Amino acid sequence: MTRVYNFSAGPAVLPEPVLRQAAAEMMDCRGSGMSVMEMSHRSPAFQGIIDEAEADLRDLMGIPGSYDVLFLQGGDTLQFAAVPMNLSLHRNGVAAYLVTGQWSKKAQQEAARFIEAPIVASGADGNFSRLPDYSDLAIPDNADYVYLCQNETVHGLRFPTLPDTEGVTLVSDQSSMFLSEPVDVERFGLIHAGVQKNVGPAGVQVVIVRHDLVPEGDLAGVPVMMEYRPQVEKGSMYNTPPCWGIYVCGLVFKYLKALGGLEAMQARNQEKARLLYSAIDESDLFRGTVVDPAHRSIMNVTFATGDPDLDARFVAEAKERGLVNLKGHRSVGGLRASIYNAMPLAGVEALVRFMQDFELAHK
Repeated sequence: MTRVYNFSAGPAVLPEPVLRQAAAEMMDCRGSGMSVMEMSHRSPAFQGIIDEAEADLRDLMGIPGSYDVLFLQGGDTLQFAAVPMNLSLHRNGVAAYLVTGQWSKKAQQEAARFIEAPIVASGADGNFSRLPDYSDLAIPDNADYVYLCQNETVHGLRFPTLPDTEGVTLVSDQSSMFLSEPVDVERFGLIHAGVQKNVGPAGVQVVIVRHDLVPEGDLAGVPVMMEYRPQVEKGSMYNTPPCWGIYVCGLVFKYLKALGGLEAMQARNQEKARLLYSAIDESDLFRGTVVDPAHRSIMNVTFATGDPDLDARFVAEAKERGLVNLKGHRSVGGLRASIYNAMPLAGVEALVRFMQDFELAHK
């Protein structure tokens, strides 16, 4: 068997030690005589798995006890509605949105179906090639929260600093940067992240929410599966959770801790990003699609040749070299290399060598 270097934006590459451990425990997980996929989520065996996963995630991120940690389903798209429903619908009904790419745009559009969701900064006029000025946001006085997507997967943008929300609760979609670097959780009222990019298989959504933001009573008009309170009360098991996905996430959490935690991962990720961006900046063929280097994502590197046919040829020839999923998002075209935690430095080095060879062949 030959493994490829998988640059997919998600579902994405997983650490090989984790895959091997999951394979070894496929038939008999921790002496239970069964796979995690066969376990009752009400069993002591699975309770131990989810409890360990939460404890390790809290340790990795330094999550205070004043925050609840939920392992949910439905992805970020469901959270685009769940966040305004839980944090605003039965409060002031107003939240401010920074729209910096496809995912924050979708989040704002979904929120606007339920509450007032004014856009206080937007990069749309530049086709999301840079972040808008967010130094002085006109946040409504009655806003329940301010929302941003810290790393825009499609456009390859990342906030280098957080905006000043003037004391208003900050909510962040951290999916494509989750666990790639240290995070001061207390800067946020809520963090949500789909794990399929940087942590585990598709099907699990992590929500980290400050406990005082969880509505106390029933939310009229809100489906119970979209309320945070029942999930908090039932420990993420109001209904059957994505057991296998949570199990794999737990393995990844332990893997990250063994490597030295999020500070160590940040150093590794910065090294990979520096190598790839240097190759792009020094190239006469490739160009980065993010205008300001300070706004470049460390996780999702977007670039292009300027010729769609040549981009397509690059993707095809890269696949022959074992470098797969380098096509840019269908909405923007071009090229994209997602270099998440599990992408080894050797994979980025192989991509850079291919880029150099491709440029020589297509001068």
